[in-house]
Amino acid sequence: MAEDPTPATSELLRSWLGGDDSAAEELVERLHPLVAKIVNAHLPRREQVNDLLQEIFAKVFSRASQFKETSPLEHWVARIAVSTCRDRLRHHSRRPHLLWSELSPDEQLAYDRFASDASAVLLSPDEARSLLERLLSRLPVAERALVVWLDLEERPIAEVSDLTGAPAGLVRVRAFRARQRLRQIAASLPKDLYLP
Repeated sequence: MAEDPTPATSELLRSWLGGDDSAAEELVERLHPLVAKIVNAHLPRREQVNDLLQEIFAKVFSRASQFKETSPLEHWVARIAVSTCRDRLRHHSRRPHLLWSELSPDEQLAYDRFASDASAVLLSPDEARSLLERLLSRLPVAERALVVWLDLEERPIAEVSDLTGAPAGLVRVRAFRARQRLRQIAASLPKDLYLP
């Protein structure tokens, strides 16, 4: 049986620490999809994605000597990505209420159709995704991450527990509370809307 010639990501990190710059390039190539997925899940809008990706990889390489091989490198990188995204969201804190004027005309129409009779209206995938992103942006960062990971990305509880560092039972409780808060945000949206 032939051995896989592709080195593991942790081997690439060790090679880079040993002075191999090409290992860093390959490491970024391999980890980019994972990090981009995390960034896209945390940012309510697609602004400054490239800057944030660069910031995350800069942190990964500046902290490379801190990596302990007790867990996969991907999990360690994911934690750095999540904490960087949370820091960015905290830094640019948003208003707790969604204003009608912040919605695009398509989102306003989608919400009007949905609010009038949710059972009779089918939103297009783009309308639904856009509206969901707006509602999710009103959740606290940690709760938003749980809803995205568990409900949108359908990750297992064990993986989310590993990403957050919280026990599985606590992840379940926090996710339940986050879903409740999201329902409250959606239900109270009409009262919070500012009509120009």
